Parts: sequence; structure tokens; C-alpha cells
Amino acid sequence: MASNPNYYDLRPEVRAMAAEARKNSRISMGDYVKYDVKRGLRDLNGKGVVAGLTEISEIHAKDQLPDGTEVPCEGKLYFRGVDVEELVSGALREERFSFEEAAYLLLMGNLPRTEQIEEFRRLLGYYRTLPNNFVRDVILKAPSQDVMNSLARSVLNMAAYDDRADNISLPNVMRQCLQLIAAFPLLSVYGYQACNYKGGSSLYIHAPDPEQSTAETILALLRPDSKYSPWEAKVLDACLTLHAEHGGGNNSTFTTHVVTSSGTDTYSCMAAALASLKGPRHGGANIMVVRMFEDMKKQVKDTGDEEEVKAYLKALLEKKAFDRSGLIYGMGHAVYSLSDPRAKLLRSLVKTLSAEKGREEDYQLYSMVERLGPQVIAQERKMYKGVSANVDFYSGFVYHMLDLPLELYTPIFAVARVAGWSAHRMEELINMGKIIRPAYQYVGRHRPYRPMMER
Repeated sequence: MASNPNYYDLRPEVRAMAAEARKNSRISMGDYVKYDVKRGLRDLNGKGVVAGLTEISEIHAKDQLPDGTEVPCEGKLYFRGVDVEELVSGALREERFSFEEAAYLLLMGNLPRTEQIEEFRRLLGYYRTLPNNFVRDVILKAPSQDVMNSLARSVLNMAAYDDRADNISLPNVMRQCLQLIAAFPLLSVYGYQACNYKGGSSLYIHAPDPEQSTAETILALLRPDSKYSPWEAKVLDACLTLHAEHGGGNNSTFTTHVVTSSGTDTYSCMAAALASLKGPRHGGANIMVVRMFEDMKKQVKDTGDEEEVKAYLKALLEKKAFDRSGLIYGMGHAVYSLSDPRAKLLRSLVKTLSAEKGREEDYQLYSMVERLGPQVIAQERKMYKGVSANVDFYSGFVYHMLDLPLELYTPIFAVARVAGWSAHRMEELINMGKIIRPAYQYVGRHRPYRPMMER
């Protein structure tokens, strides 16, 4: 903490400097059209600019007709060519966990055989530990109010314990990635426990069980009694699998490619990806979904009345309700239009979990909003493509039913996505030829330098 008690105050001169910077940094929207710049690296139809090639995953949201026209279709997500819905459903049918299988598939490029997945799980269990005194010296010493910040700091600190931190040979990077995939649940939950303890709650630091799956580890480390039901673990496992990877163009994964192309170390790369995921436009959406529904239940007298719910959704779009952002959180996606396959799969799991938790009424409300939301959006907005519920719509509800604290929603996203980041990091290293360096067009004016006394 700074010795000056007013160190973090927003001083008037700082506000004035910010206002001056804003005034002198405005770029005309017309200039983006003039220079044919795709804002957000997406065209007017929402299609991303192709910036690279990948074999890790595919997002399919449109079919191409014989004449070349693209039409929206039911969304599909493939990990290394394998339908992720089949990956999760197959594991559920066989009563096993899918996240470790998905991580192996993403990293190695093939579905594992029985002996391969058993060895992979043993390896993750072996790595599911932290350096001596790491929890005391790093996590507990200066707990952060934000678990994502704590997680990023912990990842960077792990470099100090690694004698080969800067070695970017593929075997060494594979070792580092496996260690981080195994350690992220510990770093996240311990970071939350430290923050919770700082706030006056009891401190629980359970030792991980190397025999447990990633989903089981999260629940066991988080809960005071380390107990959970089999179905709770299976639903959380499905969420982790569905969040493990989503193409090379999402913000945090593209960050992974960009940072890796500079030749930097794995820890710095993952910290950069975490910084991207922390942004509310990327990894924090499911938190906003839960908060929106909590506000809805306060504002709508009868949540079973469709007209009342519709009126609330309309008020959201008109910036008259909740956070006045004009958004129905959990609705719409940058790529999917007719459906998000991850949301479709979660919906069936949520129905079963809501019955186990006695939350059927909440499930009915979520289902109603999923149905009414696109209708209201179509009435109120001119959309270039269809709108449907996305994965955040139901994942937040799952986490809420599992009694996971809001502070852990985005870190759990990171626990899953580190598998995808790892696969993309290695793909970039294997195929790396140039540092990723796009161009920005200068649109300012030139002016002469003037001596200080003449300004």
C-alpha cells in the first residue's frame, strides 16, 4: 500500500489531462469507412477478418449454398474435428468426465485411448501442486480483491520458481502448459479463499486429491466440507469442456497467438490471455446474466407472466432497467446466430440440476427469457443476423446453482480455457514464422515543432 494515503485519489489535474487526451484522440467514424478498416477485425456483417490458420477448433454457424451465398444454420463447435456436443454427451453416457479428454484432444490432436487418458490424468494429478510455500508467500501474503488479478499474478510468480521459464522449446512448453492446466484450479480457488479471508470469513486451504478430476477438484477445494454430489461434478465438468476452446479469433486466444509470436515465455503469455479474459466484454458475461435475473425477479411482480417479462426485456433494450446498458445479457453472439451449440447442451443439463436443487421455477424463467429474448430484440433492433441464447446464458445459472461465488465465475472460465490457450500457443510455436504485427493507418495531421517559448 502506498505510504501517501491519497495516492489513489483521482486528482483534478489528472481528470483534466484525461479530458484533454479524449479531445485530441477522437477518430471520425467516417474514416473507418474511408480507409476500409474493419473495426474489431469484423466486417459489417459481423464476419471476422481471417488472420491465421488453425487445426485446433472450428466454429460453424453458416452453410454455403451452391451459388456461394452463406445462410445461417444451427451452430456447431468442433475440437480437432470432433463435435463437442458428442464429446460431452459420450462422457455423460459412459459416466466419466470429459474435460481431461477434451484437453488431451486439443493438445495432442487425437481422441485418447483408454491407457492414454489414464496416463494423462495421472500426469495432471502429479502436477496438481504448487511450489513450496507458494500459497503462503504469494497467494495469502497480499490477497487481491479481484480473483482474476490474483490468478494472473500467481501465474507470473510461478516463473520465478521455474529454472527453465524462458525456454520455448516444445517439450518444455508442453511441460509448462500441463502444469498450468493442473494448477489453475488451485490458484483460482486459493485466490478466492484468501480474498474471502481478508473480508472476515474463515480460511479453507484444502490439499488437492491427485485422483480427482478438474471439476471435482474445484468443488472439493472450494467447499468447507469438500463434499459434492456426482451430478454436480458432472455438470461442472461439462461446463469446463464447453469453455475449453472456441476458435483462434476470440480475444484471449488471439492474444495468446500475438504474444507467443513475439517469442515470450509461457507464463507471460498466459498472464496476457488472463488479462484479456478478465474484460467484461469477454469473460465476465455470465456474471451479468445472473445479476440481470436477480434484478428481474425484484422488478417483475409475476415472473410467470409473459407480458410482464417481455416488458422488462424491452426496458433492458431501452436502457431503462438493470445496468442501463441496453443489453439482454446472455443473448446473441459474435459468430452464432440460430443457436449456440454449447447453450443447447447446457440447457438439458440445467433442467436436471435445477430439479436436484429445487430451482425448477428459476429454470422456467430462464427458459421463458430464452424464448422471448430474441422476439423482443427482433422487434426493437435492426439486426444483421439472428439472435439466440449463448453459453453464458446458462453457465451462470449452473454456477449459481452450484453455490459458486460470483468472484470465481471468470476464473473458472480460465481454468477451462487454459487448455485451449495451451494448444494455440504450441500451434503458434510450431508454425511461427513472423511476429504478428498488423498495420494502423495514421489519420492525424502533420504540424511543425514549435519551441517552448512560442507555444
